[in-house]
Amino acid sequence: MDVLGLDATAQAQAVRDGQVSPRELAEAAIAAVEALDGELNSVVYRRFERALEEADALPPGAPFRGVPILLKDLGWEQAGEPYGAGSRVYESVTIARDSYGVDRLRAAGFVLLGRTNTPEFGTTITTEPIAYGPTRNPYDPAYTVGGSSGGSAAAVAAGMVALATASDGGGSIRIPAAACGLVGLKPSRGRVSNGPSMGDAWNGFSTSGFVTRTVRDAAAALDLIAGFTPGDPYDAPPLPGPLAAEAGRDPGRLRIGFVTDHPLPQVPDVAEPAQAVTRAAALLESLGHHVEPGHPEPLGDPGFAPAFGAIVAANVGATAEAVGLIRGKPVELDELEPRNAALVDAARRLGATSYILAAQWIDGYRRRMASWWAEHDLLLAPTLGVAPFPLGWIPPDDPALAQERTAHAVAFTAPFNATGQPAISLPLHRTAGGLPVGVQLIAAPGREDLLVRIAAQVEAAAPFEHGAMRRS
Repeated sequence: MDVLGLDATAQAQAVRDGQVSPRELAEAAIAAVEALDGELNSVVYRRFERALEEADALPPGAPFRGVPILLKDLGWEQAGEPYGAGSRVYESVTIARDSYGVDRLRAAGFVLLGRTNTPEFGTTITTEPIAYGPTRNPYDPAYTVGGSSGGSAAAVAAGMVALATASDGGGSIRIPAAACGLVGLKPSRGRVSNGPSMGDAWNGFSTSGFVTRTVRDAAAALDLIAGFTPGDPYDAPPLPGPLAAEAGRDPGRLRIGFVTDHPLPQVPDVAEPAQAVTRAAALLESLGHHVEPGHPEPLGDPGFAPAFGAIVAANVGATAEAVGLIRGKPVELDELEPRNAALVDAARRLGATSYILAAQWIDGYRRRMASWWAEHDLLLAPTLGVAPFPLGWIPPDDPALAQERTAHAVAFTAPFNATGQPAISLPLHRTAGGLPVGVQLIAAPGREDLLVRIAAQVEAAAPFEHGAMRRS
């Protein structure tokens, strides 16, 4: 049995049925990492011996007993384990305790194999940190895997594990999923706790989730980590029941608007994302949904990027200050990559009044955006706002050009981090050269259930191809 070719749900069933043991499943995943990751550079920290010991000690009964998983090396903290966040400044930092998300993964029976590559502090959408080197796309090693959950996406796309953890502050679940031909579900704000190390992340822009190969895995995995924890600053609207039960449930006839035009001016290479949406719109219409052009008018508001950028800069500056306090010496700008040095410098010059005004602008933007969903169920849009791009396209030593290109790339993802709405990227398109191009569906706040229903319907009608899987 090709156990690594199964999704996580099927792997867990194989363990329950006695077809494979937790150790055998972990050993297969470890062998795949060792065989494939030398070229891809997706796994930056390996804890294989401890993982096998933990696999042997797993008690029966956990829903994902024995299923191997990799953790993104940003958030998802593990007590006593190395933590890098894609940066050299964490070298002397020791993590005090597991995050709530890791607690819940352990309780579910997952076997934690190691940690995956991410850009420094997760502040860009390509995974090319100076500290650990670039992660390469399993479909074409000259191309990006996206970011910031790029190491996780590469590992899943290559077939090392069936799923890996991720997080999304401006597109960082959905963009790597799109770049690597995977499913990427960004939850609603407040659905997943960021505790205990923090309350909100990036003023609520950032949330945690997974990259997976199937919709049912995305739903079941989110079920495991979802839930309000006392002291959390947000609580998402309640779901009608487990998300895993929504996969396969009839979504009904939905009102879906779609957008193919880029909301920003003078953006190159938009043909592939537009073609992907056009094809997806036709598929949704063939499934009986009412599909028509249309999108929230504020989507292209020129005030969004400055407000969003000010809040991100302030939070990155706070991260640098916090690391300095933890390690006992301030973080100097020359310790950071140029992009983050510029953000930290901007944060140090940003006044409290400007920060509050930016947050208030986002408050108004969120209300203006939300009104569109009174007349629609879903928005269909590109995931990545530009065509798949090679490594180096976002230059590490030119912050101004990097910022411009990043703004083009995240134009369809970052707005929904600001609004806190759930969104899912689906692998429905390929370029002529075979590179994946994702499309995303965005629902009203709290409607992950609707996203899982429609995504599962789409998956059944047009099964996702995972041509990058290259297990030995």
